[in-house]
Amino acid sequence: MYRISLFVVLISRVAVALDNGLALKPTMGWLHWERFMCNTDCDADPQNCISENLYMQMADMMVKEGWKEAGYEYVCIDDCWLSHQRDAKGRLQADPKRFPGGIKKLADYVHSKGLKLGIYGDVGKTTCAGYPASLGYYETDAQTFADWDVDLLKFDGCYMDWTLVAEGYVNMSKALNKTGKSILYSCEWPLYVWPFHQPNYTAIRETCNHWRNFADVYDSWSSVKTILEWTAAHQDIIVPSAGPGGWNDPDMLVIGNFGLSHDQQESQMALWAIMAAPLLMSNDLRDICPRSKGLLQNKRIIAISQDDHGRQGYRTAKVDSFEVWERPLSKNRLAVAVLNKQEIGGRRAFAVSSVPGWKICDPKCNVTQILPQYKELGVQTLQSKMAVLVNPSGTALLTVTPLTSVRRIHHLHWQDTSIKDKHATVL
Repeated sequence: MYRISLFVVLISRVAVALDNGLALKPTMGWLHWERFMCNTDCDADPQNCISENLYMQMADMMVKEGWKEAGYEYVCIDDCWLSHQRDAKGRLQADPKRFPGGIKKLADYVHSKGLKLGIYGDVGKTTCAGYPASLGYYETDAQTFADWDVDLLKFDGCYMDWTLVAEGYVNMSKALNKTGKSILYSCEWPLYVWPFHQPNYTAIRETCNHWRNFADVYDSWSSVKTILEWTAAHQDIIVPSAGPGGWNDPDMLVIGNFGLSHDQQESQMALWAIMAAPLLMSNDLRDICPRSKGLLQNKRIIAISQDDHGRQGYRTAKVDSFEVWERPLSKNRLAVAVLNKQEIGGRRAFAVSSVPGWKICDPKCNVTQILPQYKELGVQTLQSKMAVLVNPSGTALLTVTPLTSVRRIHHLHWQDTSIKDKHATVL
């Protein structure tokens, strides 16, 4: 049952975003870490090691196979690209064997494809893999990234006193802005503060374009479930911080790898879209199954992710091993994801007309099912008894469009949260 209280969701006053004009919608692209990790042995594994060839090949595939057209635009380097020493002027440098042309050459190549290049750094003494990091070098490193024409910085938080993490992230943000180069700033600030106390999301949003809150994603359904549960449990804190210019980042999409069934891949894609999360794939675009590729390039799911309203969705109900997640969309619409948490038996029916957001179907609404198969479910009313069938660990994703010009405040039920007076959905 819905073990939640009813209240009016009021207009949220989202904190001021980082003023660099970037990430007005959730970032889309490709990031190497989950799939390729810190593989630096190019002698034994030249096709999969962290080298300029890997990123050039991914850029080629993003153009050739429709990823760029679908909206994926960043090719992002993670840890282990570095040389173990700075150069004679104290600047970071790429490993000369694996990146013989240097990062500027790679950026030029990626830009020639109409794409953007992301790079990795760390706020502390060394990166998580033990390479040089930016503590004491924030302005030097920011200017180096700008000189290389890098478009995104993923800034990790290893090997840093947690009491200095906030200051370090703010200092790098200022250093990036000082360069005059538009560099999207992806932080892991709250991830490293949560073990000690609740982070300051107002300051985080003013500093970063998106931010990691929780542990790394693994190529497993248990990992994805854990991230979803953490997000829902903390949604009253983190959802108000999200909006154009700054987003909560639940980590990479692992769709197209080894650990998720097709239903579980659909669930990750649907819930990441509902959460207005950055869509940063970590997979091998040179070898991906057609079904996974079709899911990642599904224009209707991407449209939910990139919706102009710029509001993060949230879990609104738990009932009979189902979870309901809802996201307010532009043009007074609603996206609804019904996740079947049961992992035994066959597909089960869920009465989608019982979800909190169904009130927008008064007097009528039009319902479209996007997952697991596209279906036009037609005009419904508040009295409709409409159900969807959902496989174990799968998700039904729908959009609901009210067929009325009447504007009213949408009442939502909530589970395990206290987001009162922080959000409004005017429908």
